[in-house]
Amino acid sequence: MPAPISIATWNVGWRFGEWEARHEPLTQTLSAIAADILCLQETWGDAASGVNQAALFAERLGFHHVAYGTASNGPVSFKNAILSRWPIVESHNIVLPNAAEKPGHRRAVHAVLDSPRGRLHVVTTHLDHRFDGSATRSSQLAVICAHIASLDRDPTTDFPVILCGDLNAVPDSDEIRTLTGRRPPFVVGQVFSDAWEIAGGETPGYTWRRDNPLLHLAQWPNRRLDYILTSWPRTLGQGTPIACRLFGLDPINVAGHEVMPSDHAGVQAILR
Repeated sequence: MPAPISIATWNVGWRFGEWEARHEPLTQTLSAIAADILCLQETWGDAASGVNQAALFAERLGFHHVAYGTASNGPVSFKNAILSRWPIVESHNIVLPNAAEKPGHRRAVHAVLDSPRGRLHVVTTHLDHRFDGSATRSSQLAVICAHIASLDRDPTTDFPVILCGDLNAVPDSDEIRTLTGRRPPFVVGQVFSDAWEIAGGETPGYTWRRDNPLLHLAQWPNRRLDYILTSWPRTLGQGTPIACRLFGLDPINVAGHEVMPSDHAGVQAILR
């Protein structure tokens, strides 16, 4: 039987706060979790210097990578990124709608990986963050699901599509319930399984946590916002989560200074 696949998703906090000090703790944490695939949100790219954070991570890890984003603060962009220990043979930058249903600054990244288990389709995204933005997030997920439905793959035999990211939505929200089959799906016959729900144990799995020192002024309650989801059906159980955990919960000492890597916890899953 092929070895399981380890995948992780993490919002790495762009250039907020002590962003330069946080880079090394982020890199060390990504190395320590030893995932095969990394889906990252809020990486940065600096058009002035030509440097982008995803490339720095990939160089340290010896991974392949793809990153897409939009301008945010002058030459510095927000990017979503996929890093993989296996070659990336194809990638797509998916433009998502804003609250006015016009093309917005939010994106999804789709990468096709040439893995030992065949071609793997991985999508990562970072949805609208507004507390009252459920309808916008639903529209954004509808675009992503339509893209997934258009892929040239056989869902009855191919490895499931993996959808990861900071969805900025709690499990009982309309948008997550629609993804996971509790409401009529965005695309008929297309349903996703939530790795934490299957294999995360009895804890709530909060990834936005008020015990994180970077969130000491946060007005939101503890929330599970970050997800690893796999599409259904799954032939012979392939792609089924068999373990799921949080990471990035503790500060890392950098030159005598305790630094939290990010304001989000990351999620890592092992897929059969």
